[in-house]
Amino acid sequence: MLGMIDHITLRVSDIDRSISFYRQALAPLGYVVKAHHAPTLGFGVDDGTPRADFYVSPAEGDSVASGTQRRATPVTHIAFRAKDRSDVVAFHEAALKAGGTDNGAPGPRAYHPGYYAAFVLDPDGNNIEAVVDWAGSDR
Repeated sequence: MLGMIDHITLRVSDIDRSISFYRQALAPLGYVVKAHHAPTLGFGVDDGTPRADFYVSPAEGDSVASGTQRRATPVTHIAFRAKDRSDVVAFHEAALKAGGTDNGAPGPRAYHPGYYAAFVLDPDGNNIEAVVDWAGSDR
């Protein structure tokens, strides 16, 4: 069965900083750079295919009608599926090392039985999560 999300694109304020962050933070989850549509970059699981499902793209020209600048990127939450708890821990460590901010250390969550996750804020304040498939694969 295919997953419900085909791809997600985050609009970011500094594309180079975000690419560096996500290269490091997502490596423990098996994500690599797969698509480059300058200046947008696509990441996906290292499965030998060109399919990417997570993209970062620069936020450009965001302004309200009055001409005043608005926040370039709304805070977004994205959960990446990890294959096991050790990958959740590795994601958290890599994301912090890459410049992320802790938003919830690896551990069980009360959301659902078996839910094990970690949360990090990326350089733009987006809430990025790595989670074990709580539906039954790693309890």
